[in-house]
Amino acid sequence: MGKLEDYIKEVAKWNGELRDFLESEDVEKNNELWQRLDRLSDIMEGINGPLEIHELEKIQEQVDELHSDMENYFTNRQQVGNIYANEPYIAAGKHTLPPLPYDYKALEPHISGEIMRLHHQKHHQSYVDGLNKAENMLQAARDKGDYSLVKHWSRELAFHGSGHYLHTIFWNNMSPKGGGKPSGALLNEINKYFGSFDRFKTHFSEAAKQVEGVGWAILVWSPRSRRLEILQSERHMLLTQWDTIPLLVLDVWEHAYYLQYKNNRGEYVKNWWNVVNWKDVEDRYLKASQLKWKPF
Repeated sequence: MGKLEDYIKEVAKWNGELRDFLESEDVEKNNELWQRLDRLSDIMEGINGPLEIHELEKIQEQVDELHSDMENYFTNRQQVGNIYANEPYIAAGKHTLPPLPYDYKALEPHISGEIMRLHHQKHHQSYVDGLNKAENMLQAARDKGDYSLVKHWSRELAFHGSGHYLHTIFWNNMSPKGGGKPSGALLNEINKYFGSFDRFKTHFSEAAKQVEGVGWAILVWSPRSRRLEILQSERHMLLTQWDTIPLLVLDVWEHAYYLQYKNNRGEYVKNWWNVVNWKDVEDRYLKASQLKWKPF
């Protein structure tokens, strides 16, 4: 009986420690982990005397399921580009190239390993370097009180910063196990605004194919209008819409496809759908959709 009481005490202690941990990690209160903890707490608080075998089995089942859910939740957080992670502050000029979440050849045959390697190591790295330089130069301007080149370095900041951030989203928006269609809340939101997934896919594809020059097609969440929207962006920052949050991005700069698809952007766009990581897009949507400004 003593061992059983010790077990119940350990479970109660573990329950409290989990609550403190979820608080420290800023896990949303509407997350299922909190609901499981509440159910376990209700069971523990209902214990008034010796436990029956079926009651003990119920507690053990709750503990096992909660432990599994905790592992899955924090594993998935790491697989979606650290969307929820409490990352350290990045000082001016200290940005780094994020690693790809898969091998360079992992997206073949839809996107070649050669393209992915060049795109990541050369093009994305150049945006990181350009962003760091722009931030350092603007910091030097503040230190010296000399803003004679602020227009130039502000443009560099916008160009390279947009390139760095969009590419970081882009890598995680794709997966070797991608393709198909989204599910759950994201699919419901897509159907609500676009009418169906097929209509959304056609709209997004046409936006990507018709970007003038080089740029991006972007699915965004608008906190102001409280719905999804599809935008185009020339270069990285022209024709964009402020106060929106990117969810799904497609790079249609020529360096993203020319070695493999030559000037056939449409074929690249068509095949890209086979590697879309809808889990990442949905996680971004769930986080972004919590942000809602007063509509106008």
